[in-house]
Amino acid sequence: MARSKKHLGRYVDPRTDFGWKFYFGREDNKILLIEFLNSLFHGEKIISDLRYKPVEHDGDYEEMRRVVFDLHCIGSDGEVFIIEMQQLFQEFFKDRAVYYTSRLINKQLARGKKGSDYYLPEVYFIGILEFDMDRNGSSGISRVTERPYFYDVALCDKLTKEIFYDKLGYKMISLPLFNKQPEELKTVMDQWLYLLKHLSTMDRLPSFLDKRIFGLIFEIGEIGKLTEEELMSYEASLKHKRDAESVFNSAKKSGEALGHAKGLAEGLAEGLAEGKAKGLAEGERKKALETAKAFKEMGLPIADIAKGTGLSVEEVEKL
Repeated sequence: MARSKKHLGRYVDPRTDFGWKFYFGREDNKILLIEFLNSLFHGEKIISDLRYKPVEHDGDYEEMRRVVFDLHCIGSDGEVFIIEMQQLFQEFFKDRAVYYTSRLINKQLARGKKGSDYYLPEVYFIGILEFDMDRNGSSGISRVTERPYFYDVALCDKLTKEIFYDKLGYKMISLPLFNKQPEELKTVMDQWLYLLKHLSTMDRLPSFLDKRIFGLIFEIGEIGKLTEEELMSYEASLKHKRDAESVFNSAKKSGEALGHAKGLAEGLAEGLAEGKAKGLAEGERKKALETAKAFKEMGLPIADIAKGTGLSVEEVEKL
């Protein structure tokens, strides 16, 4: 174990699948997720408790695709939270976020229920992204804001800007756009985002982070405290993250963009146009399948493999 710890740093990286669920997906540590969500809502609502719910949901019909969330929780007031950590750029990530919330909303009304009672709970999608969601101006809207890294989305009237429906929301964080230095951290959310981005390179709890909130992370996150099984899982998750990033960067450098990642090779117009027109190039698809097969043989979760390679869960299951 000593050999492994040397090249892993001191603390578990929360930007890995293992790390994200290690810190935020366990009942014993749910105070961390509660505090993190409260920092994002910043008084808009106060979350006092959470219950973890199943993350895998089959469709109502055979032809409906199965969905797998990173985390799925119910708040003390019945509100529903889907929390996702997305490592690589995904062209239709916004579509996926809307689809996920729609699937859960659809589950709220019992089949065959009569009458006009369509009362629904609040549903929120929280996305922590390791990419710029609109890096190529895909939204067609110029975001002039002091917090370009933070998307706080709700259904609103386009003319008056007033909230039309306040029980459905999307809060997205684009970590690469968060570049604040310690002296610039003004809010608890600032501190959380700084921690998520830099924890894996820290060797102690810095004085500029609130010890009451973040002390538990530094207490439980020491790699030296992991069991042998946890350490093996973390190393596999870290390798998965690095391998996926390597495939991503290789495609970017060569200009052979993955068809699903619009704008992946910015500046390489010819390769980009071909990627948009033809979708996933056959060569890259073959590489993705080979990578997915290797990940599957390593025993990594199928949902994570699909995320990292851009393939569907069904395609990975068939390998």
